[in-house]
Amino acid sequence: MNDPHGTGPGSPERQPAGPDLLAGRERALRTLELSVKRKLEGFLHGEITGLRSGPGAEPNEARPYQAGQDDVRRMDWNVTARSLEPHVRAPLAERELETWAFLDASASMDFGTALSEKRDLAIAVVGAVGLLADRPGNRLGVRIAVGDRLSRIPDVGGAAALRRTLRALLSLPRATPGQHPAVRLGTAITRLNREHPRPGLRVVVSDFHDDTWAEPLRRLAARHEVIAVEVLDPRELELPEVGLLTLVDPETGRRREVQTSSKKLRRKYADVMTAKRAQTARDIRAAGAAHLVLRTDTDWVREVAAFATARRRAHTRRPSTSRTGIR
Repeated sequence: MNDPHGTGPGSPERQPAGPDLLAGRERALRTLELSVKRKLEGFLHGEITGLRSGPGAEPNEARPYQAGQDDVRRMDWNVTARSLEPHVRAPLAERELETWAFLDASASMDFGTALSEKRDLAIAVVGAVGLLADRPGNRLGVRIAVGDRLSRIPDVGGAAALRRTLRALLSLPRATPGQHPAVRLGTAITRLNREHPRPGLRVVVSDFHDDTWAEPLRRLAARHEVIAVEVLDPRELELPEVGLLTLVDPETGRRREVQTSSKKLRRKYADVMTAKRAQTARDIRAAGAAHLVLRTDTDWVREVAAFATARRRAHTRRPSTSRTGIR
């Protein structure tokens, strides 16, 4: 039986990339692209402002300061002194959007009991972000955490580059539990913020299982527009009643047997997981990031489309842009 937090004794191992496996990945890549495009086109019409850049860094005309919405660092003191009313210098719009996605490919993501593994869903989400942000001049780069390694796919633009990126993500090896200390999510987010300082869109795709990410995410959201995509599997939220179950820690490889026939144990586990997910939602909200929850047993494309639509409508109603200038 598979572990709700990783791979168990009965989970399949990923084989070396032979011709059949590579052909399967190519088919999966084409299916993903067609599915996302068709479903998104049915939900979204026109420009997707939730994933498009707005005002940038170059100064433009001055306008009255709006408390709570404008950055005081853009205050135009000359105009303020002449008019005796606070004014800010509005920036010119930037036509290009730099998007960086962080993909958590740690051992806990190599798990799934429904339509896919969490890692496969996470890769699909990165593909959807690339399709949504595919406009002239826009670029998508990806940072990846696998085991103890943090790697990078350079930021490039265009459909062909996105397909190469997805092909590379589909070819990622599995993390080996207990072999090396895994890259902590907080460390990865900190490096993402430090090494890519230009304001833009940052998408963090993870199950948010460790407890190191809240403060780094807050610092990331202070500079960029941030979307935190939480990927879950239904078996993580509650234990099945299957008798004696062997659980495996995906990061350390440690095993533990639990008796799932205990109704009290199952209820306690579900309560703990509910509380943990609620705390994750509070921490993401407190960081100032947008929060999207996706599950391996639901129509994730529909949920991504609804999320992007809601962001577009919220930005349309909003009287001014966000602090990073991303609309």
